[in-house]
Amino acid sequence: MATIGGPVPVESLVETALRDPDQDGTARWQAIAALHERGDLETFTAARRLCGGPTTAERMLGVDILGQLGFVDRSLPILRFMAASEDDPTVLHSVLIAFGHLRDRRALPSAISLSEHPDAGVRYGAAYALPNIMGDRPDPAGMAALRRLAADPDDDVADWACLGVALVSGAAGSLAAGGEVQDVRGQILDP
Repeated sequence: MATIGGPVPVESLVETALRDPDQDGTARWQAIAALHERGDLETFTAARRLCGGPTTAERMLGVDILGQLGFVDRSLPILRFMAASEDDPTVLHSVLIAFGHLRDRRALPSAISLSEHPDAGVRYGAAYALPNIMGDRPDPAGMAALRRLAADPDDDVADWACLGVALVSGAAGSLAAGGEVQDVRGQILDP
């Protein structure tokens, strides 16, 4: 998404993303990808501002930008604050997905706390985040939360958590049928 004169301005990309009414819409995610590609302080500043915005769409966009922008040490405190203070389940879901993308163990207390949220979408986000932030030596509290999610009444949450338990416990590192895939974690998380 660049023009002949250079990259598209940050504010223009933000406006494009906000105009797409579908949170999974192509225009929205193309704009977010262009913002991730910029990877600059101007983009971080715009995302940080959006995280404090008055609308769900703004806050979710800010989180979705921060989740894959880089700037982990600057982004994580913002996201952890939102995990503790945000009321909207769709924004909390995005926060947890961002934690998973950032792969930083410092997000673990927030993800564990949100794993007990009443909204299935938030718990799904926790099931995604936990295996990505527990580290090489899985945190016992994180594993307990992931195992609890594996028994969740929501099938999508339980399925993702079961996969997470397998990935974290190393069970997925064994040979698959016929020996075709030796590293399921690598195949799933880094296709």
